[in-house]
Amino acid sequence: MKATVDVTAGTFKDVVEKDGIVLIDWWAPWCGPCRVFGPTYERVAAKHADITFAKVNTEAEQDLAGAFDIRSIPTLMVLRDKVLLFAQPGALPEAALEDLIRQVRAVDMEKVRAEIAAEEKAESEKRAEA
Repeated sequence: MKATVDVTAGTFKDVVEKDGIVLIDWWAPWCGPCRVFGPTYERVAAKHADITFAKVNTEAEQDLAGAFDIRSIPTLMVLRDKVLLFAQPGALPEAALEDLIRQVRAVDMEKVRAEIAAEEKAESEKRAEA
């Protein structure tokens, strides 16, 4: 069984709106660093059945990559409970990817949601004054 999920424009929303942790690997078949990172991503995915490991082929899904301003591949994004916590270009070594997953698991999502709500409130108050 494949540990990762191939994502298209049609399935993207369903994947990213899942509760829990979702990793997204933006890649392309012609990209050397992507081909090096792919097996690492698959190995780590196989160890974490409770996490969704998604892959977006930027060659096939150019509109989707454009919508997310993907300028360099591979790019890794991590969401937890529909909140983007991490987005960075570059292939990670396996130990760094495992460490990132540990950090994402440790995030206090109640605190993150409170910070987002406070930022949104401040932004709407600023707009109301303008």
